[in-house]
Amino acid sequence: MTTSITDTDSGNFLYSGTTILVVGLGKTGIAAIKFFLQHGACVSVSDSSPKTTIVPEIIAWLEEYKIAYETGGHSTDQFTSVDLIFVSPGIPLDIKPLIEARRRSIPIVGELAITAKNFTTPVVGITGTNGKTTVTTLLGDILQASFQNVFVGGNIGTPLLEYVSGSQEDDIVVAEISSFQLDTGGGKKGLSFKTAILLNISPDHLERYASFSAYVDSKFKIFAAQGPDDFAILNADDAEIMSRKHLWPSSQKFFFGKELADLAGATIQADMIILKNSSESALPDNMHGEKYELPASLKSSPNLQNAAAAILAARLMGCQQQNILRGLASFKPLEHRMSLVAEIGGVIYIDDSKATNVGAVYSALETIKQPVILIAGGRDKGGDYSFLAEPVRRKVKHMLLIGEAKDKMTRAFLAFANVETLDSLQDAVSRAARLAVPGDAVLLSPACASFDMFSSYAERGNVFKESVLAIKNNSVEKMEGALSH
Repeated sequence: MTTSITDTDSGNFLYSGTTILVVGLGKTGIAAIKFFLQHGACVSVSDSSPKTTIVPEIIAWLEEYKIAYETGGHSTDQFTSVDLIFVSPGIPLDIKPLIEARRRSIPIVGELAITAKNFTTPVVGITGTNGKTTVTTLLGDILQASFQNVFVGGNIGTPLLEYVSGSQEDDIVVAEISSFQLDTGGGKKGLSFKTAILLNISPDHLERYASFSAYVDSKFKIFAAQGPDDFAILNADDAEIMSRKHLWPSSQKFFFGKELADLAGATIQADMIILKNSSESALPDNMHGEKYELPASLKSSPNLQNAAAAILAARLMGCQQQNILRGLASFKPLEHRMSLVAEIGGVIYIDDSKATNVGAVYSALETIKQPVILIAGGRDKGGDYSFLAEPVRRKVKHMLLIGEAKDKMTRAFLAFANVETLDSLQDAVSRAARLAVPGDAVLLSPACASFDMFSSYAERGNVFKESVLAIKNNSVEKMEGALSH
């Protein structure tokens, strides 16, 4: 389970001559090694993967620069013989070597703590259980319509450490921020976001956190280093967020949602986003009353909320209304997020493979108007499947479950849903096609991670698409064959 880390002022470290252990050889770990080498540190590396599974070019690079490394596990001696430990976001913070290092008061930091002392560019940070990548990408598109240079990265694309190692010539940085990054972010001494967005919170990653409350605490850390000139943007429709909205008094708060009442921010009215002031606070520059009609790609939930958050953030960062409208029009929805794959015989097939937690599946089911045949399952993340009971009762005709979690999910839904378990995603798609009748929707929305059967949610989504298109092609061939006779 995640352990609380004491705030560390990484600025106290003069990296030249400092011994630093980088834990994890993913993109962020590689960027950290380069950053610390650039600043004259003595760097070593620890990665739990066997050496044979690590990209050979990475191993060759470590050896070329004479960087000491261990693979296949983490040794306590390695962790307790350095001045500072840098952990990549995916590293569990309760492994024994980190516990021992913490007991010896060795500082343990992550990307946000290190970049805090090195950023010269205003940063917009986006976190939440769902929608982070969509909003980060959408906001990047919108800001690029107003500013010459916009960097988009963080938890997606290029790590922030790689950006601060460069010239930092961009006007604005837009960064997706995960709870794992926030766990090692330095707290009040960490990266200060000019604008910080909290999209939503629902149960996720509970295999890593001691409780849902601990996970929520992690998300709220995005506001910890903000000051009175910074902006906090929060979801007014999320009860968990609203119950804590007064915990961060330092920054200026604005909200988005369907019902803002006496709150200032971006209100969703049908397919329109309207900016509004309140008696308690006002948007700068007389933005009150501005209306934004959304393109078709953003008119359904949850993209209505995603668009409202992005519009509000862009306006607060100085983007003009006409440029926001241009950016909205240019946005192309991301793959594996409620993506229509095909319509076959009056049945639509939707790829929502990115829905790796119960909150995302809840949103997907609320969006679909048709009766649903739901394909779900994968590697369990500790989520509470009872969260889905109400929409499953109302919307789901059949549940087809796969992967490691299928038995646990069966126990959660069998009392009130038609549940079947299958051995593969391809089998589930074939079974769904046999069950479906015109007017139904076949939805892949797993509520689980993909790593039991696939390398990523993207591979899972692609396998779903290939299976659906194979059914479509077979249907076309049968029809053509029938017509030829």
